[in-house]
Amino acid sequence: MAQRDLEQVIIGCKRGDEACFSQLVEIYGKRCFGYFFRLTGSRTTSEDLLSELFVKLVEKIGTYRGGSFDGWLFATASNIFHDHLRFKQRQTRLLDEHSQRIRSQPASTEKQDDGDADRLQDALKQLDSDVRELIMMRYYSQLSFKEISQLRREPIGTTLSKVHRGLKRLRELMR
Repeated sequence: MAQRDLEQVIIGCKRGDEACFSQLVEIYGKRCFGYFFRLTGSRTTSEDLLSELFVKLVEKIGTYRGGSFDGWLFATASNIFHDHLRFKQRQTRLLDEHSQRIRSQPASTEKQDDGDADRLQDALKQLDSDVRELIMMRYYSQLSFKEISQLRREPIGTTLSKVHRGLKRLRELMR
C-alpha cells in the first residue's frame, strides 16, 4: 500500500471508520502475528497479544502524530509484549510465594488444608485470567484497590467491581 493511501486509512481510523480499521488489520495482521509468534513461540499467546494490539490501536490511534506508522505500531506491540512478560513474571512469583507458604505450614495443618488449597487452586483456574490477577494482586500481594487501579490504568470503581464479581464467582465455585 502506498504511503498516501496508508495516511488516508489512518485518517479514517481517527474518525472512527470501521472499514479503515479493518484495512489496518488486513495490512498489519500477519506481520504483527509473526512478530508476536517469534517472540512467544505460542500461537494462542500470539493471537491474544495481536487482539490486544488491535484493541490498543482503536483506543490510541488518536495519539499517532505522523512519522513512521510502522514504527509507532511496533513500538505499541513491543510495549504489549513487555506487559505480557511482566504479567507472566508476576503470576509466577505469586504462585511461587503461595506454594512456598503452603510448604512452610506445619504438616498437620497442611494435611487439613490440603483439600481446601487444591479446591481453591482449581477454582482460581476457572476464573478469567484478568479477574484471577486482580484477586492475586489484592489478596496475595496485598496491594490496595487504589494501587491496583493505578497499575491497571482503570477507574477504581471498575477494579472494585471486577474483584467483587470475581470473589462472588469464587465463592460459588468453592461450594
